Amino acid sequence: MNTISLEGTKRTEVGKKATKAVRNSGNVPCIIYGGAEPIAFEASKKSFTPIVYTPNFYVVDVTVDGGAHKCILKDIQFHPVTDEIQHVDFLELSDDKKVVVDLPLVFEGLSAGVREGGKMMIQMRKLRIKAFPQDLIPELKVDVTELELGRSIKVNEVSYENLEIMNSLSNPMVSVEIPRSLKSAASAEEEGAEGGEGAAEEEAAAE
Repeated sequence: MNTISLEGTKRTEVGKKATKAVRNSGNVPCIIYGGAEPIAFEASKKSFTPIVYTPNFYVVDVTVDGGAHKCILKDIQFHPVTDEIQHVDFLELSDDKKVVVDLPLVFEGLSAGVREGGKMMIQMRKLRIKAFPQDLIPELKVDVTELELGRSIKVNEVSYENLEIMNSLSNPMVSVEIPRSLKSAASAEEEGAEGGEGAAEEEAAAE
């Protein structure tokens, strides 16, 4: 599992005034849930860039005043106008408790439909899964090699060891769209075939 580190300082005061002071200092107010009791802390705004602004999934090793906590990012609040990070919630991992996380999908291979001129359309970038922390993996791979024109791969067509998929099983994850040019060519061929059959029938009738 990919991990990333975050250094924080425990907050001694909470409330609107204290929270505003934290943000004015260039830090982000945070809290860790899942342990014996919640831990309120603050961390540099810059330190969240590789954690938040990425498609990757990470387990975050949070150190608060020397104490180590293995966590996952649970919730982020952004400013409605500036989009700056306002607050971050973490969930501390426990080996005997399952967690629900969103893992990125990675589509591998060149599909048969694309080789025939189709266009791959990705409907889902992540899958929501439930698992014990020790079973979490960085990404979910999907082989699209056999995906044909006009077909899709749905959630119920994939499975991963020790991971419970929480999404609707009927949802398509990826498909290969038939482009207009191919549709037009197919229509022209059909019309040509029908025209040929009509002419042959007329000739037979004339005889």
